[in-house]
Amino acid sequence: MSEQHNGLHTPTTKEAVFHVHGVTKIYQMGEVQVQALRGIDLDLYRGELAVLLGASGSGKSTLLNILGGLDTPTDGQVLYADHDLTRANESQLTEYRRYHVGFVFQFYNLIPSLTARENVAVVTEIAHHPMTPEEALELVGLSERLDHFPAQLSGGEQQRVAIARAIAKNPDVLLCDEPTGALDSQTGILVLEALQQVNKELGTTTAVITHNAGIAQMADRVIHLADGRITQIYQNETRVSPRELSW
Repeated sequence: MSEQHNGLHTPTTKEAVFHVHGVTKIYQMGEVQVQALRGIDLDLYRGELAVLLGASGSGKSTLLNILGGLDTPTDGQVLYADHDLTRANESQLTEYRRYHVGFVFQFYNLIPSLTARENVAVVTEIAHHPMTPEEALELVGLSERLDHFPAQLSGGEQQRVAIARAIAKNPDVLLCDEPTGALDSQTGILVLEALQQVNKELGTTTAVITHNAGIAQMADRVIHLADGRITQIYQNETRVSPRELSW
């Protein structure tokens, strides 16, 4: 069941995909200890679009990397569905990342010698139930650019190829680290529209981290972080479309 606000999908079922409890992360930098996360408690729900908002150094990327199995906490527990990621070994984490999680980063990391279609196909070859590269690229509005190389694409188009690559394996979760950080506002809006479309069409649980407070208006829920702690969580009554955002 779901509600419709401004024509946008808002999940009402509260099935937790992630359950994070008491997570801390300490990095040893020479003789100095840096505490990146300080006792994080958080659930992320199936099908929601959550924005994690905070200044640089607030712990956003560290939390996202732990959710994605790219890093492990110093203490605490992270459950994904019924899997305890904090007890998983390296091969289990690799399998988790490969089959369950799509990643989108600030920099696109496309292979320059491959076309858009071929960049997406690299991922579909290792997935259990992938969509075709053509389907993934159509979903992000790039069906006319299938055979263009990255150098022939704008920054926003390259980022949308990166989103298509992330979603082509039909992941349960899409984790986005500053996906508009290298883009101007007009281009960023196109990228956010692509993320919104993926969330709406596929029901992919989507977490977007950003320092741009304007982006929070497009989320189901907004999670504020500061100094390694969650300081506030609130739900948007209505989700604003990317074109209406106060950038």
